[in-house]
Amino acid sequence: MPSLLDDVDAIIELPRGPAAAADSAAFSGVAPTEIPLVVDLDGTLIHSDLLVESFLALAASRPLRAASALLSLRSGKGALKARLVDELRLDIGGIPLNEAVVARIRAEKAAGRQIYLASASDIRLVEAMSARVGLFDGVLGSSGGVNLSGRAKADALCRRFGERRFDYIGGSSVDLHVWSRCRKALMAGGTDRLFRKLKMLSPDAVSLDAGTTPWRDYLRALRPHQWLKNILVFAPALAAHAGWPTLMLCVLAFWSFSFCASAVYVLNDLLDLRSDRAHPRKCRRPFASGRVPLVHGAAMIPALLTASVLLAAALPPEFLLVLGGYFMLTTVYSLYLKRKMVADVVALAVLYACRLVGGAAAVGLTLSHWLQALSIFLFLCLALVKRCAELVDRVQAGKGDPAGRGYKLDDLPSLESMAAASGYLTALVMALYLNSDAVSALYRHPERMWLICLALLFWVSRMILKTRRGEMDDDPIVFALKDRVSLVTGVACAVIIAASI
Repeated sequence: MPSLLDDVDAIIELPRGPAAAADSAAFSGVAPTEIPLVVDLDGTLIHSDLLVESFLALAASRPLRAASALLSLRSGKGALKARLVDELRLDIGGIPLNEAVVARIRAEKAAGRQIYLASASDIRLVEAMSARVGLFDGVLGSSGGVNLSGRAKADALCRRFGERRFDYIGGSSVDLHVWSRCRKALMAGGTDRLFRKLKMLSPDAVSLDAGTTPWRDYLRALRPHQWLKNILVFAPALAAHAGWPTLMLCVLAFWSFSFCASAVYVLNDLLDLRSDRAHPRKCRRPFASGRVPLVHGAAMIPALLTASVLLAAALPPEFLLVLGGYFMLTTVYSLYLKRKMVADVVALAVLYACRLVGGAAAVGLTLSHWLQALSIFLFLCLALVKRCAELVDRVQAGKGDPAGRGYKLDDLPSLESMAAASGYLTALVMALYLNSDAVSALYRHPERMWLICLALLFWVSRMILKTRRGEMDDDPIVFALKDRVSLVTGVACAVIIAASI
């Protein structure tokens, strides 16, 4: 997995295949076990980059400190790495290892070879990773403002072991400098294109893994299943019995919200790496598992936001204002509010409601006070259910209080009570709405709509029980859109509405 933050020289003069083979032949009488094996860290031993990990960890806990740390770049990348470690010592325990590389190291270690870990990361993090793996005889890393990358790493290794007196496993384009001066080149985590370039340099080069990230992992990083929540933008138009041309505007609003939401999901996943890796399901997410490079995620965010704004430009200006408010609130939620008790669920409820407001703005409708009131209680219920599901997961797994959240396991009964109360208030708002003058203007048989109150009471009660049993998805709206009973309940409500018009 290549790191886009490594130093890359504009022109790399490298010896070609025959010359490299001739140099290696000079040491043909040396036993392989006498040649040390040097392993790169970022993108090779681990499916991540410690510089990016350090910055994201600091940004998640102290965003202002992270922003000020970037000023250290004036003194070079080595200074930035040292500053980040000074600010926050990264927990490297959950960072995914490249099992193919670990297996190779174990095999070589068993054969009696000395193994060294050499990285451009700060020496303190390199030592911590070496201690975690427990297979290395020594480490090299950046220190004293010197960034041990590219030519600097190649020079350091040659000073320590000698020209072509070591084998090297790398995974980035800057490792070409090292591969050009080692005895045997091995690649792990790099792209197919990089491996073809390496084979031109060293015909006997070996690749230890597949290298290329499947496009499906990038798609999963967008969380397309979460786009189902954006169906809420159609609700205002449907409630107003709007025609097909109006619904087409809702389609644009749907995709605009989807791209904007995906940008925030990517940001949230990048900031939540530590907690996601400790979660039984979230640990399989593309960034937490290391299947998609973190820097690629950082590049996806502006691309998705651009696509979202371009679609929004075709809708009324009010929609763009709602979309901007949604993005600002969800960003504040990711950076701060999600760690604050109760404020987090209120923010989630507002984010759900933004889709309704956005749908109304897209078609030039004014959201009714009844729909606003119903959405407040319904979405607060769903946000509380989401938090309950997270706590239930930890209880069933035998884990303690969640890190980075404002709740304790003992809060679960209270949260369940609040979720039930908010859900039942949704049914009460519906009942009050059915007694209002607004209903008679839209429905010929409003008395039939009372069945929807019963459906709401049934659905809310079932959702809370499913959550208590640990059968709830990470997002209750996504669960409802995939749950057969919920879908049948929704279809029944649609039939009731159609029979009431």
